[in-house]
Amino acid sequence: MTSKTHTGYFWDQASDIFQKILKLPFNTELKEGSLRQDRFVYYMKQDAHYLADYGRALAIAGTRSGDTEIMKQFFDFANGAVVVERALHEHYLKEFGTGLDIPKSPTCEAYTGFLIRSAAVDPYPVTLAALLPCFWVYREVGLHIHQQAAAPNPYQQWIDTYAGEEFGASVDQAITLTEQAAMETTPAIREQMLQAYLTSTRLEWLFWDAAWRMESWPV
Repeated sequence: MTSKTHTGYFWDQASDIFQKILKLPFNTELKEGSLRQDRFVYYMKQDAHYLADYGRALAIAGTRSGDTEIMKQFFDFANGAVVVERALHEHYLKEFGTGLDIPKSPTCEAYTGFLIRSAAVDPYPVTLAALLPCFWVYREVGLHIHQQAAAPNPYQQWIDTYAGEEFGASVDQAITLTEQAAMETTPAIREQMLQAYLTSTRLEWLFWDAAWRMESWPV
């Protein structure tokens, strides 16, 4: 990664968090193929909840872009997230004989609430920065695991999805849109973009950690 671009700078500033994400027990054991099935199933259920609101946030961001072509790209992102990732969820939930039978975890509520709020009220460039880690971090985690994954791996379809070219192309588009918005805005807004990007990256860490703990509401 490079800090010669604004988005590269965001990535560099969050690199310590990303390295901690790679070292989380959930991702380490997923890579090894030793992750307990109940933890993976819990994760898939929470990810399904997350996906529904992430798609909404993408759609809201598209309507705020002020550009019909960019709006179309965001609607394509939202549609792709719903179609591709929902198929992944349905595959595993069917394979493991279960359904979406638990509520959002506290972490999932916090993350989706942050994204929806950002999409609704933050300056448009800040919203893009808040949405970007879900694309970018997932691709890099997927590629990292794909390079080192044990074979055979019971979670190979998950690994292949996020390390795949189709998802990678969407990530590149999202980075390009965010970079363009950063170039066209003010230093003050770029600082807000950085803080939103860092917050979402921290929430990515929390999301995987919550899956490992199979987090539930304490009260």
